Amino acid sequence: MPVRKIYIAGPDVFWPNALEAGAAKVELCARYGFEGLFPLDSALQLDGLAPREAGMAIYRANISLMRQADLLAANMTPFRGPSLDAGTAFELGFMTGLGKPVWGYSLDGRLYADRVTPGDSATDTDTDGMTIERFDMADNLMLIGAIAASGAELLARQATPELEQHLHLFEQLLQRIAKGC
Repeated sequence: MPVRKIYIAGPDVFWPNALEAGAAKVELCARYGFEGLFPLDSALQLDGLAPREAGMAIYRANISLMRQADLLAANMTPFRGPSLDAGTAFELGFMTGLGKPVWGYSLDGRLYADRVTPGDSATDTDTDGMTIERFDMADNLMLIGAIAASGAELLARQATPELEQHLHLFEQLLQRIAKGC
């Protein structure tokens, strides 16, 4: 049986220790019999490209990696707001559109609505008067729905954002993925 490939999604690519984090996650994938595909693994030559051209090259490389992957494992810890990274949301949707399982983990175990209105769980609108979705889900219903519909799951735990915590929960996710393969 061929080795299953996991596309490793998340805002990890923006971290100061992005290469270290990616290498550690790829190594954990190998430990469980998977090939980890981390977005920064692509050997792109971005020198001399205009910013938009560089961005498009990264987009194409990531699309190629996702097409090669059998499934996705996403870091869905809130990033720059109450929800996951926008690029990660796209990647979850793209892989769902390809009919591939999408798994996730988050170091924020609170419900999405509680992150939008911290300290006031009784209100139905945010400070701008927009309705807050209260479906007892860890993130937007479309993201959680995609995970559930693909037969996968989201592991959400309250933890500090250190790399060790990410790797610990990522490993727990890999253990669950391995049991399902």
